[in-house]
Amino acid sequence: RVLEEIFAVGGGCLRDEVELVRLDPQYELVFGGGGRMRATPHRERLKQEVASICPADAQGVDRFLDETAAKFARFRPVLESSFSGWRDLLRPSLVRLLPWLRPWNSLDRELRRYFSDPRVRLAFSFQSKYLGMSPLNCPSLFSILSFLEYEYGVFHPLGGCGAVTEAMARLARRLGVEIAVDEPVEQLLFSGSRAVGLRTPTGEYRADAVVVNADFARAMERLVPNRLRPRWTDAKLARKRYSCSTFMLYLGLDGREDELAHHTIFLAEDYERNLREIEVDHVLSANPSFYVQNPCVTDPSLAPPGGTSLYVLVPVTHQHPHVDWSRRQREYRDLVIRQLAKIGIRDVEKRLRFERMVTPADWDVEHQIYRGATFNLAHNLGQLLHLRPRNRFEGVPGLYLVGGGTHPGSGLPVIFESARITSRLLLEDLDLPYTTLDAVALAPSPDRERGGEFQEVLAAATALSTCLRANSTVVPESL
Repeated sequence: RVLEEIFAVGGGCLRDEVELVRLDPQYELVFGGGGRMRATPHRERLKQEVASICPADAQGVDRFLDETAAKFARFRPVLESSFSGWRDLLRPSLVRLLPWLRPWNSLDRELRRYFSDPRVRLAFSFQSKYLGMSPLNCPSLFSILSFLEYEYGVFHPLGGCGAVTEAMARLARRLGVEIAVDEPVEQLLFSGSRAVGLRTPTGEYRADAVVVNADFARAMERLVPNRLRPRWTDAKLARKRYSCSTFMLYLGLDGREDELAHHTIFLAEDYERNLREIEVDHVLSANPSFYVQNPCVTDPSLAPPGGTSLYVLVPVTHQHPHVDWSRRQREYRDLVIRQLAKIGIRDVEKRLRFERMVTPADWDVEHQIYRGATFNLAHNLGQLLHLRPRNRFEGVPGLYLVGGGTHPGSGLPVIFESARITSRLLLEDLDLPYTTLDAVALAPSPDRERGGEFQEVLAAATALSTCLRANSTVVPESL
C-alpha cells in the first residue's frame, strides 16, 4: 500500500513499473524443537497449519487476526504522524489507543492471549527480528507486523528487490531528480546551526534542505558537530540501546533447491537462550536460528540455468568486545553452513560456486552502520515516538531524517512511511505544496492485495522525488 501510494503521488504506477509475485506460502517455519509450519495467507489453511503444531491454538487464529486488524486500523494514523515532543503523546486519539496497545505487555506476552504453544507464538512474533528485537522484550504494539503479512501479503519483485530500487529511480528521474552515486559525503555544511549543504570529493552542494538517509548514529558522529545535537551527543549515543546485527552469506550453488520454500526460517530449539546470547550475553550461539531466501523457486532469472542463489541471514550480537570477528568469522561461517542441513540444504561445500560473507564488523566498517546494528536503534519504549530521533531533526533547521533510525522506526513499510512524514514536514517548512493521495487516483489492480519487502535506500529517493517535484533543492547524504 505505501509503495503504491508513493508511486501514484509521483505520477506513476507501481504495478506498471515492477512485476510483483505474491508468495504462497509466504514462508516456511522449521522448529528446532520439532514441527514445521507453512505460513499461508488463506485463513482456513493457516488454521490447519497451526493445528498441525497445536490443535487447541487453531481457534485463536481468527481472534488474533481480527483483533489485530482493529488495533492496526486505530494505530495507523499514529504511524503516519510526526512526533515533535512529549505533548504529542497527549493527543486524545493516542490516549484512546492505550487499551488496544497494552504498552505494559511484551509481544510474546500479548500473544499468550491467543496461543498456548510457544512454537505457534513464535510463528506470529519472529517478525520482531525485522526490528532487530526479541519478542520477549519487543513492545506488544508490533503484533501488527505478522498481521500485515497475512492481511496484505508477502511479494517478490521479479529481478529481485533491486527492481524496486530501479523503478523508483526511474520515476525520480522523470520528476527531475539527479542521482549521484560513488560520491561519498565528507562533511555537512552549516550556517550557524542551520544545515545549508554538504561537501563531497567533487565539491560543495548548497541546498535549502538536507535529507540524511544514512545510519543515524554514524551520520551524527561523523557529520553533525556535538554542539548542534545536545540530545544526541556522542556520549549519549554510546549509552543508547541498539538492535542486533546480522551475519550474512550470499551463496551460489550448482543444482536446484526446488523443495525449499522461497523464504525459510529455522527457529532453534532453545530460542530464548539464542535470544539471550544475542541481546544480553553478546556471544555467538552454538545452535543459532537463521533465515534463508531461495528466490529461484519464484524467479529463475536470479541464478544461471540449473543453479541456485541463496541469501542466508543469522541474527547475532552487534559489535561487542566479546566477539572478535577477525578471529571468529571462518569458524562461524562453517557452523552456519552445517546449520543449513537442518532445513534440507546439503553438500554445500561440494556445490559452491560463489560466496560472499558479511559480518557485523563489515556492516560497521564497510557500510558505515554504528556498531554494525543493522536495524538501528532498538525499539524499546524509551526509544519510540518522540523519544526516537525526529524526522525534522531538532535544533538543526534545514536537516531532516529518513530511515530506520527516525520515527516511526525500522521495518521496510515503516521506513517508507518515515520518508513520507519527512517529505510533508520539509515541504511545510519551505512553504511548498504537498501532493496527497487525495489528489490522485490509484490505478485499479485486479487484486488489491498489497505488501512486500524492499530496500531501505528507497527512503531517500521517496523524500527526494516528492521534494524536487516541488522544485526545492534537496541533497541526499548517500544513495
